[in-house]
Amino acid sequence: MTGENTSKRVFRIGFRTSIITVFVGAVLLVGLTLVYLSFERVTLITRTAASSFIEKVAQLGADHVDEQFKNVRDNLDILSGLPAIQEADIADNSRLYGLMAAMLRNNPQLFNLYVGYEDGSFIEMDVIDRARPAFRAGLKVDEDAKFRLVVIARTAGGAPVTQYLSENLIEVAEVAGPADYDPRQRPWYVEAFKNDKTLLTGPYVFYATGEPGYTLRTPLKEGRRGVVAGDMLLNRFEDMLAEQKLGQSGLAFLFNDTERIVGHPEMNRLMTEVPERQDDLPQIGALKLPALVPIIRSWRDGGPAQQFFHDDAGRTYIAAVHRLDTTGSANVRLAMAAPLDEFYARIINERRTLFALALAFVGATLPFAFWLGSLMAQPLRKLVEETDAIQCFDIAERPRIHSVIAEIEELGRSVFTMRSVVRSFASFIPRPIVRQLIETGSSLRLGGSRREVTVLFTDVADFTAKTERADPSQVMIYTSRYFAALSDEIMRHRGTIDKYIGDAVMALWNAPADDPDHTANACRAVLACLAANETLNKDFRREGWPPYDTRFGLHVGDAVVGNVGSSDRMNYTALGAAVNLASRLEGLNKNYGTRVLVSSAVRARVGHAFLFRSIDSITPKGFAEPIEVSELRGELALADDAEIAMCRRWDEVLASIVQDGPVEATQVRLSGFLHDYPRDTIALFHTQRLRPTAQGAAA
Repeated sequence: MTGENTSKRVFRIGFRTSIITVFVGAVLLVGLTLVYLSFERVTLITRTAASSFIEKVAQLGADHVDEQFKNVRDNLDILSGLPAIQEADIADNSRLYGLMAAMLRNNPQLFNLYVGYEDGSFIEMDVIDRARPAFRAGLKVDEDAKFRLVVIARTAGGAPVTQYLSENLIEVAEVAGPADYDPRQRPWYVEAFKNDKTLLTGPYVFYATGEPGYTLRTPLKEGRRGVVAGDMLLNRFEDMLAEQKLGQSGLAFLFNDTERIVGHPEMNRLMTEVPERQDDLPQIGALKLPALVPIIRSWRDGGPAQQFFHDDAGRTYIAAVHRLDTTGSANVRLAMAAPLDEFYARIINERRTLFALALAFVGATLPFAFWLGSLMAQPLRKLVEETDAIQCFDIAERPRIHSVIAEIEELGRSVFTMRSVVRSFASFIPRPIVRQLIETGSSLRLGGSRREVTVLFTDVADFTAKTERADPSQVMIYTSRYFAALSDEIMRHRGTIDKYIGDAVMALWNAPADDPDHTANACRAVLACLAANETLNKDFRREGWPPYDTRFGLHVGDAVVGNVGSSDRMNYTALGAAVNLASRLEGLNKNYGTRVLVSSAVRARVGHAFLFRSIDSITPKGFAEPIEVSELRGELALADDAEIAMCRRWDEVLASIVQDGPVEATQVRLSGFLHDYPRDTIALFHTQRLRPTAQGAAA
């Protein structure tokens, strides 16, 4: 709405919540930072160790594969050094057959051994069951047949023959050999003379089995020109590579420069999944680890041999690539990959345990954080309550707040001192002023404003005579008790103690705080002061101290209210004719023998609520018009009929005096009133004042 002041509510949180939040935040920050650094450190150590370890494993694996090839090569060297092989004495040579069978038994990775010559002669011995079961089924031979021996002795002019031999090399069956087979056309024979430094040929599909594999071959160095060779079926690599894997999900495989897998623990399965021709080798992509190909290419281009990668599920792997020295130009390489969590499962589990312990530590510190927050917040909350109480001007004395925390202890001392200072300050400055200063946060300044106020002056009758011979300390004690009694009633009725002047009190209403019913409150305060004064005087008499009979003067009118003095010392007060008149009214009590005199302005303002009787009409100095003076007798609602009748009767008597009626009639009325109220000081005052007039009239 227009004209309304809207303010945004500022979000704030409690101190205990702040302490707990900061503490937990600090613990979390430090703890999780340490955990993170530990994680990073452990991860770095794990990766470094994994890289080093897998490199060693890959090296050992490559050495193992090379060792397998080397064993075959050594056997080929032995075979090529036999005179029977060098001279092509291959027909009906049982000793040669026995030696070849022994070599095959000692090299389970070999499928066969064979020799080809430049004239087309050829000898081959196969271990039947090292090929796929389909190979034996295609041969249609007895189960006792363990070896197949093919002999093509073209030098001797014999026909090709194929024999099936038992484990003890006893002939089980014999059939005609392959008449159209020419070893000189096979890749292993041709490449042996092109590059005699290369041990390996392939991979390619073997003629005898129709299965892919590698041929390890070496040319004959003496005797007939020819090549000694042995076949290693790819499926024979499965067991060998399965032994090289790391963990349950680790993998070791062989590949070549065309990124084809040439050896795998599940090579048969991969071969059946090849979408191309069945004599092709599967691509590395068939392993469903896409990151492997870039790693292999990076290694081939000079990158690191050990690298980390993630699979599609986000699992971290480490891979290592190693060359095989015995494969020569075939460029067969060994690759190994293993999940890091299996590779160093214990370390990773301990890392998770470390994280769990860190969270547990944070959780364990929460009660301490709550305790610490409460320890700090409790005295601070009390300090907040203290400052709120001071701001609400509740400055009653309270015990000092203590804390084991030095800063809070110091703050408690400061608040205690502030309360004492404010309480002392309020003893010299009117409490409403102090309250206003505290609530608004403003400072005292010289200056004032004109406003309507009700002003009260009090005075103790014959104070000097009563106290001039008394002990000064006792005078101070009893006078302070007197001031306290009056001040309490004045402030209880929303009055402001302006100052103490000797034994007198000056009080204001409607300043500095607004009070729409200030005149009525002032009258009630005066009546309460009278009652308190009577009670106090009883105590004084009982204690042997003279009573303090108090007189009051009350007036309402405009005055200048504010701070007067200098910037170093100032006083809050009211100035003007209204103040002077209230002081004059208090002094007139001595003339009329009354306790409370008020101006006509007061009576006009609250005459409906209080009982007054007229006293006199005066013209104080500085006033052009006469002022009607009345006596405050009490609250109208509490006055009895006799009191009300007395006041009305007196008002009629005073009216006749004021109207200057016949002196005799006026005296008769006064005498009648004094007859009924012989101690009425006001009637006696007017009788004394009329006496000269009556004597003059008689003369």
